[in-house]
Parts: sequence; C-alpha cells; structure tokens
Amino acid sequence: MSRISEKRKEELLRRYGNKSSNAGPGGRRPGGFGGPPGRHRGLGGGKPKNVSVTINRLLAYIGRDKVKILFVFACVLGGSLASLAGSYILRPVINNLVSPDQTAEEKIKNLMIGLLTMAAIYVAGVVCTYLQQRIMVRVSQNALVKIREELFGKIQKLPLKYHDTHTHGDIMSRFTNDLESVGEMLNNTMVQIFSGILTLIGTVTLMFVTNWILAIVTIVTMPLLVYAGGMLGKKSRKHFAGQQQALGAVNGYIEESITGQKVIKVFCHEETAMEEFDFLSDDLREKQIKAQFFGGIMGPVMGNLSQVSYAISATVGGILCLTSGFDIGGLTIFTNYSRQFSRPVSELSMQMNVIFAALAGAERVFEVMDEAPEKEDPSDAIEICSEAERKEGAKVIKGEVVLKDVTFGYVPGKTVLKHINVTARPGQKIAFVGSTGAGKTTVTNLISRFYEIEEGKILIDGIDIKNIRKESLRSNIAMVLQDTHLFSGTVRENIRYGRLDATDEEVIAAAKVACAHSFIERLPLGYDTVLEGDGANLSQGERQLLNIARAAISKAPILILDEATSSVDTRTEKYIERGMDQLMKNRTTFVIAHRLSTVRNADQIIVLEHGEIIEQGTHEELLELGGRYYQLYTGAVELD
Repeated sequence: MSRISEKRKEELLRRYGNKSSNAGPGGRRPGGFGGPPGRHRGLGGGKPKNVSVTINRLLAYIGRDKVKILFVFACVLGGSLASLAGSYILRPVINNLVSPDQTAEEKIKNLMIGLLTMAAIYVAGVVCTYLQQRIMVRVSQNALVKIREELFGKIQKLPLKYHDTHTHGDIMSRFTNDLESVGEMLNNTMVQIFSGILTLIGTVTLMFVTNWILAIVTIVTMPLLVYAGGMLGKKSRKHFAGQQQALGAVNGYIEESITGQKVIKVFCHEETAMEEFDFLSDDLREKQIKAQFFGGIMGPVMGNLSQVSYAISATVGGILCLTSGFDIGGLTIFTNYSRQFSRPVSELSMQMNVIFAALAGAERVFEVMDEAPEKEDPSDAIEICSEAERKEGAKVIKGEVVLKDVTFGYVPGKTVLKHINVTARPGQKIAFVGSTGAGKTTVTNLISRFYEIEEGKILIDGIDIKNIRKESLRSNIAMVLQDTHLFSGTVRENIRYGRLDATDEEVIAAAKVACAHSFIERLPLGYDTVLEGDGANLSQGERQLLNIARAAISKAPILILDEATSSVDTRTEKYIERGMDQLMKNRTTFVIAHRLSTVRNADQIIVLEHGEIIEQGTHEELLELGGRYYQLYTGAVELD
C-alpha cells in the first residue's frame, strides 16, 4: 500500500506538473546562485490558449523556405490530381468492357490502353509524392533547427530569475519532448492537411460531374462526420494537453532525483522516491491512455462512418443504374470517390493526436521565447576594464564598490535586503557572515546585476552599474560558487573558460595559484585529461579547485567567493587559503563564508541578519564588541 498521502500527491502534481516550490529565500538550486522565495512557474503543457496564433508562428518558420514550400505544394497538387485522374480512367475502361458494341479484341486493346494510362498517371503521382516528402523533411528540419537555436539563444538571454524559478527538467523537456512533437507535425501533418484539402475539393468536383444526385446524397452525410470529428477532437485536445503536462512532471522529477541521488541514498529515501515516481508515472500513464484512446479512436470511428456513406451511395447508385440509365463505370468511380471523400477527414482525424501534442508543445516553447529577457543596457552604457587588460574606449577601473542604501526583494512586498550600505576600497577583502537566508548571496547577485535593485545605488569606481554594459560588468567580476560546475572537455579548457584567450602558461599559473597543479599533473593526461559529466571523475574538492583556477585566470579586478572552500577538507583549505591570498592580491574581494576562520583577515566583516547589517568592522573590532559575531565565533550560537 502506498505511503504517499493525498496531500503529498497533490503537492507532487502541483510542484512538478504545474507549479513547483522554489528553494526558499536565498535557497540553492543545482547550478544556481541562490534564488528568490516563492514558487516555480509551471511545467506548462496545458491547453493551447490561442491555437491560431501558435499555428501562424509555426507557419512563419517553415515560410522561410518559400521556394521549397511552393515546390512541395506543386508536388502535392500533382499527386492529388494523379490520384483523382487515375480513378476517373476506370470509367471508360469499365464501360468499354461491358459495351455490347465492341468485339473482344477491341475490348482487350482498350483495356490495355486504359491500364497503361493509369500506370503512367500513378507513376507520376509516386514521383510527386517522393519529391514532396524528400523536400518537406528538409524544410521541416530547417524550421526545427531555427526554433531550437532561437530557444537556446533566448535561454542565454533570460535573467537569472527565470532559471531560479524553473526546474532544469522543465526546460529540458521543452528542448526534447515538445520540439520532437513539433517536428513530427511539421514533417507530415502540414502536407497531409494541404493534400487532404485538394483531394476533398477535387473529389467533390468530380462527384458532381459524375452524378449530381449521388453527390448530394454523399454530402448530406458530411455533417455527421464533421460533428463526430469535432467532438472527438475536443476530447483529444484536452487529454493531450494533460499528457504533455504530466510528461514534463515526470521529466522534472527524474532530473531532480538523478541529480540528488546521493542525498536520496544517504537518507534511505529510495522507497519513498520510488513511490513518488510511481505515482507520477501512473498519472502520466492514465493521461496517456485517455489521450491515445481518443486520438486513436478517431480513425476507426471516422472510417466506419465513411463506410455508411459508401453503402448509401452504392445502394442509391445501383437503383439509378436500373432506373435512370446511369452507367456501370460511373457507379464504380463514384463509389471510389465516395471513399476518397471521407479519407481526408479520416486522415486529419487520425493526425489529431500529433497536432494537439505539437500545438501544446509549441506553445510551451513559445512561452519561453516570449519571456522578457534581461533588461537592455541603455544606449549610452559604458565599457569598463581592469588596468591589467586595457581596452580602447573602455574606462579603466580599480575596483571600488559602493552600495548606497540598497533595498531589494525578489517578490513585491517582501523585502530581502533593507538599506544596505557597504564601501569596498580597491584591493580590500569584504566578508559577509550571517544565518542562512540573511541575504549574503543576494548582495553578490545584485553587484553582478543578476537582479535589479529596487532602491538605492551600486557604484563601481563612482559609476552606477546600471550605466555599465552587463557583459562588460560581469567580465570584470570573477566568481567562485559553492555549487561547482564543469563542462565536458579537458581540464585545460575548463580553466580557460575564465578567459578564453589565456595562454597555456597562464592556465598552468592559475592552477598553481589555486593549488590545483599538483593533482592535475597526476591525472592520466594532465591538463589534457577529458572530464566526464560535470567532472564526475574528480573528487568534489578537486572540482572546486578547478573552479577557483577558472577565477584565478581572469583579470577581473573584482572577485566574489561564495562559500568557495566549503567543498574541500581542512588540509586542502589551508593550501587554498595561501593561493587565495595571491588570487585576491590587488582585487576587491567579497567573501561569503560559514567558516568564520576563513574571514579573520578580512578588511571588513559585515554581519547580516534578516536582510539588515547589524554589525560591521574588523575581526578584532567585532570580537571586542561582543555582539552577534562574537557569539558566532566563540560558538555561543550557531549559524542556522
């Protein structure tokens, strides 16, 4: 029996399937920098809000290959005409066979001519179908590549707030499942719709040419087909939207569980995790069953209804042959057209599962594309650079950072920082200490303009950071985070990520500063050793040393160390501290640390609690004060 309560089930569906809780005030997320309190936006996948807008946006992408599209449509037209003409040839062939006015030799001759004509027409139709499919695949893939590139480009331009409020699994699902659904629709469905429309128009025309009475009888049954298709389509659309949402929930849970697998095992949470996953998987199964049922039943239902129309046409046509002189050949091709008349509707119905899944997926993709990007730099924004890396047209800065009466909250009405005033002179080391959620990481996020402040100013060498180009600002701030992240590639490439134009000698020098050179030399290929996923073939401490080396290679005059030594042992920490002294030389450094022993030599130690500065001074001054810092340092109270 499942141990998951109904409340927990609702929480799982809400968190992963619709809206997910964030890590909380100042909380950490894998690969993040700490984030805002509140809740994640959903995994999406709901019912498309505006189908016509979504379709028009998709058409705009394939419309970029206009010449190829026109050629595809020409091939579709040729294929449809070949199909209709091939069927119409049957009328004179059959009438000749049953004609009493022709000899057997004449009948055979006319039959062979008719068969050869039909063969030529159908071969031409096959060629058209081959060309249309071949070209349409390329057109659809071109569109898909463009959508994927724009989506990835938009992800790079979104503010950190978006990544702090969306699960990695949700974002990945939009790149994989949702785009795959869109690609499937673009590959086949668009052509089938156009082909179906042409076939339908041509079939109706030839039906009236053949026998207008039978045409009216057949068309009368059309409302039944339309009604059935519309009813099933509405059901199918709702369930396919739910399926996409549930699929995103499963992906989000898998991503989070795999990332935190060690934590799951440490706390013996395997059984609970399996039960929670089983619940989400079962929810996906139920929604998939409903979606696939209503999507799959359309074909048979529409097919059977078309058989009813076919039977009625054949019966009435037989009566007309007996009573009104309607020819046998005409009856034969009309019954064939009667089937073709319902085929486009049936094919479209059978494609509804693809269409609705694709529209739901496309809307999730466009939802990301429509997110507001980071605030653009003003037109008169300036460039800055360090003295070590002078650039033409850029203002050289020394690294003075001033926070003037800064107030900030991640969400309106909930202030995280209140009237913060800090002055960091060039080359000074400023340390932030305080309880979890006090706002330490938030301060560094604001300095880097990952978030925009509500009140006050942040100045670098007297320049408001709002007037500095973001790219220029961040390139002059080196950062070492608590959460390590290494990219696939060699050790050398990962260190050089801090400055892509760095030489091999500078890479080695940076590794020595971070005390990473010795362990790198012991690797199988040294600096050319290829790292596995996120540095899985290194220890946690070694990964952090490479992150520190990445910051060391940068010539940025401002350095942020956010719990940079939290992942290394005490012995390694001592080596790193010596390297850090070299790393911090002539740099303005902001240090966030829980180990108070690492900040004793700071020029200023700022104690934050509940977003306010309650104490500020050197290590000796704060100990003499006997306040909060003294209590933390002596162990009278603990950092929570």
